[in-house]
Amino acid sequence: MTDNYQYHEFARVYDTVMDDTLYTAWHDFSRRHFSLGTPDKPKTQTILELACGTGKLSVQFARDGYDVTGLDLSEEMLTIAYNRALDELDEATGIGFIEGDMRDLSDVGSYDAVTCYSDSVCYMPDQEAVQQVFDGVYNALNASGIFMFDVHSIHQIDDVFPGYSYHENEDDFAFIWDSFSGDKPHSITHELTFFVADSDNDGKFERRDEVHDERTYSIDNYLTMLDNAGFVASKVYADFTDEPATETGDNARWFFVAQK
Repeated sequence: MTDNYQYHEFARVYDTVMDDTLYTAWHDFSRRHFSLGTPDKPKTQTILELACGTGKLSVQFARDGYDVTGLDLSEEMLTIAYNRALDELDEATGIGFIEGDMRDLSDVGSYDAVTCYSDSVCYMPDQEAVQQVFDGVYNALNASGIFMFDVHSIHQIDDVFPGYSYHENEDDFAFIWDSFSGDKPHSITHELTFFVADSDNDGKFERRDEVHDERTYSIDNYLTMLDNAGFVASKVYADFTDEPATETGDNARWFFVAQK
């Protein structure tokens, strides 16, 4: 496994550059699709958040009263998430955090719902890896459980991201993000450069570099992989809404809701 999709230096600035409204949108989308409880679909009570990052969404779910577990590959991200949970939740509303690869969910327990947002599935290097994730999620879900995730659309990867550039300047760091078309179909490479204040506080900055590769597939490809994993019903929505996604439209993100 390569670690080009582990967030190392990025973890330190992630919350600064991320739009807080996205977490509200992911939270609201999830709440609309969690089960309220029916004879054939038990109420959602336990949640596994894959690629939980710095824990903002996990904390929101825990505040709602759900029993939450967050999994992430990055130790740096999980340290921030753990401290956030300590600061923002009382002891009776704790969150369990697991450092792990979402391609191997054999020892994570079972849940009523699994979420995987912030296009984290797009960090998988190929369809075989995506299928591993879907298979593992299926096995980690309780009967009639729900799996929700989002991915970049082909339009976003092929037409919007190439040539994208973002700069952030703060007192103790500077951050440059440039995106280029990848070598594989519907792929993008994000080159991240950080200038982080030296720990000796002598006014010097250290340069750090990370490369993040993402790849997406057609809606039909994702639906086929979900079907291969065993999911019996899958729906696709556009950009945080409950409107159907279109393959040829200008949707930036596709949201999948799949039932075991």
